[in-house]
Amino acid sequence: MRALVARGPGAPLRVEEVRLPAPGPGQLRIRIRAAGICHSDLSMVNGTLAPAYPLVLGHEAAGVVAEAGPGTRLPVGAPVVLNWAPACRDCWFCRHDEPWLCAANTAPAVARGETADGVPLHVTLGLGALAEEVVVPEHAAVAVPAGLPPAQAALLGCAVLTGTGAVRNTARVRAGESVAVIGLGGVGLAVLIAARAAGAAPVVAVDVAEAKRELALAAGATDFLLADDRLTKEVRARTEGRGVDHAFECVGRSATIGSAWRLARRGGAVTVVGMGGKDDLVSLAALDIFHSARTLRSSVYGSSDPDREVPELARSLAAGTLDLRPLVSGTLALDDAPAAFDRLAGGEGARWVVTFPD
Repeated sequence: MRALVARGPGAPLRVEEVRLPAPGPGQLRIRIRAAGICHSDLSMVNGTLAPAYPLVLGHEAAGVVAEAGPGTRLPVGAPVVLNWAPACRDCWFCRHDEPWLCAANTAPAVARGETADGVPLHVTLGLGALAEEVVVPEHAAVAVPAGLPPAQAALLGCAVLTGTGAVRNTARVRAGESVAVIGLGGVGLAVLIAARAAGAAPVVAVDVAEAKRELALAAGATDFLLADDRLTKEVRARTEGRGVDHAFECVGRSATIGSAWRLARRGGAVTVVGMGGKDDLVSLAALDIFHSARTLRSSVYGSSDPDREVPELARSLAAGTLDLRPLVSGTLALDDAPAAFDRLAGGEGARWVVTFPD
């Protein structure tokens, strides 16, 4: 089968022939229908993270069961969304109702299969979903209704679950509260959609690119602002001088975390959704921390339980009450995926989605 492979940090991405093992006990072979290109995938190859190589990229995908190993329950042909962080249900975090922090999900890549020249192959976040097929444990496949638009269904497993969960589970935004969202990639736009659905107002979208304005408004933003020296003043002008109740940082950089901190009112909350680098340190004044009474926290995978929340989101998508079209900037073939990584690095669009023939 063919897959998008990174041979090392900064190396050109190439579509290669690879070999995957047959599904063993408790495993499924999934034929991929659509896979999103996420900023976390970019972090695997631009030096932000340090995975093992060669590496099949991709972790946000939808597909169908093509082959079932012994002891599995999902039938061949079942439509699924992949879960890159399946909970073990047995560790301390799982037993204390925090499956998004499951101790079994700490490795950035695992070995599964080999390249055409026989080198052991690693797969991003246990999936390696920018490929024609994947082999995964059954608990990494979440059953969803048939007939979902593949390009939108793929986003349920990462961008939508992360953004929606950040609003609903981590920040617990309530109707009438004010929200600012910094960074309007796929996750940031999902945060906007969820914030408006929660009844937040105003919902201020922030990005460095003027081209994101229409995307932000389509996703539900009431206001769009450029990230410049006037940002804090402009946000406060829209919130009676206070700042917002909730500021969401969806970039993963110390500078934008600092911006989110300044946008939040006294007693407000800052939720970091973006994944940053380990050497990019955030600096806050001790007096400011005390005086502002703000809360700073992260939202890992939307503080969500994918086994429960992905089917809920899928039902909303099927019913037409969840519109994810603003998140899909375009679909493309696997051979065109390397160019989409360049677009992502340049901040172009929201989510580029690789689709595969039935």
